[in-house]
Amino acid sequence: MSIFKAYDIRGTYPDQIDAKTAFAIGAAMVQFLSAKRLVVGRDMRTMAPEIQDAVIDGMLSMGCDVVDIGLASTPMVYYGIGKIPCDGGLAVTASHNPKQYIGFKLCRKEARPMSADTGIKDIEKLVKANAFHFAAKKGKRDFVDVKKDWIEHIAGFAKGIAPLKVCVDYANGMGANESPQIFGKIKGLEIVPLYEKLDGTFPNHEANPLKESNLDDLRASVKKHKAALGLAFDGDADRCAFVDEDGRTVHADLITVILARGMLQRHPGKGIIYDLRSSKVVPEEIVKMGGRPVRERVGHSFMKETMRKTDCIGGGELSGHFYFAENFFTDCGVLAAVLVLNQLSAEKTTLKKAADALRKYHGTGEINFKVADKDALMKQVEAKFGKEPGAKVDYLDGVTVTCPQWWVNVRPSNTEPFLRMCLEADTKPLMEQKKAELIALLGHPADH
Repeated sequence: MSIFKAYDIRGTYPDQIDAKTAFAIGAAMVQFLSAKRLVVGRDMRTMAPEIQDAVIDGMLSMGCDVVDIGLASTPMVYYGIGKIPCDGGLAVTASHNPKQYIGFKLCRKEARPMSADTGIKDIEKLVKANAFHFAAKKGKRDFVDVKKDWIEHIAGFAKGIAPLKVCVDYANGMGANESPQIFGKIKGLEIVPLYEKLDGTFPNHEANPLKESNLDDLRASVKKHKAALGLAFDGDADRCAFVDEDGRTVHADLITVILARGMLQRHPGKGIIYDLRSSKVVPEEIVKMGGRPVRERVGHSFMKETMRKTDCIGGGELSGHFYFAENFFTDCGVLAAVLVLNQLSAEKTTLKKAADALRKYHGTGEINFKVADKDALMKQVEAKFGKEPGAKVDYLDGVTVTCPQWWVNVRPSNTEPFLRMCLEADTKPLMEQKKAELIALLGHPADH
């Protein structure tokens, strides 16, 4: 399988990505962007320093100057690209993937993401062709520390947070590089940390908060310490997951609504973006708050681009990515955490109460199916359910069938060999009925 994915470049080390590959990717990025200056940061994976040096060497060999910001979460890299005059940059990271993986998240200037359609495929072609126009004079590598400014920037969003005890699972990932200092600047906030030591081998659990079992230690900590809530970051800290005082997961679509309240109070009438897998409570609540709900297909590059085009102040995806126009239109786990704490404090409520008030419908969450012919099965879903009374069909991402009392989206994964299904209904019996019908059509759900 190619290392060049829909939204990033990612593969196992050293068989798929090694120093030679990284060098070529760095050179290709410069050639594609005609870049004069790029910003680069890296995560804490064991091979990241080697791969960072190699990708920077590739850039320098093309005559491009490089600003090396060192050890940094992906949001901090985005911040560096947004603040420092440059033509773009990248984070050396494999996000939530296991320890044997390494990769790159790429941006143009203004921290605009590069996807398969906006540069990654072009870079792949250049790497495969291996026909680079190396410069007679190498570029210059400068080391710049943006960490202090970044911490001040995010901490500056904290407004009137009540004294709270919060458990935070850093998963030995990049959240621990900056977030403790950010939280330390918020008066009255008591943090109970888990797995705060940076360790690219992930000795305690995978740095993937979407996998419910990875939240077990956080749940136990919240209950043990009688905390108000728990936070869990992924490996590169661009995502954040939330659990309430009972240790129950609060899914990201409900967090999007909570965030939207604060955003729309500060910026009335603005758009709030959400992905099409989200509960229908999301657009309903956005409208109630006087905002404009903007529905978008899954994927951070689509979300960020649409935000800019439709005057959105922020939003979120079911995957735990939350987006902020006030932060270069990028996703940031710790900023999401700070703004949720702001809102709960302003409303004098708990995460549990806020989430319970939004649990109006019954959903399956995302279920994966490993299938041979994705297109054929999506057509079967449309054929079977698209003729139900009052049904509407759209193709924003895969196929969505919306009926008066339930809806389903079935879409091909952009990153894995799966067909993904999300279903929601007004009642639990109807949800279970339709879920059984879909499973009968799509086959047995995959383990992952």
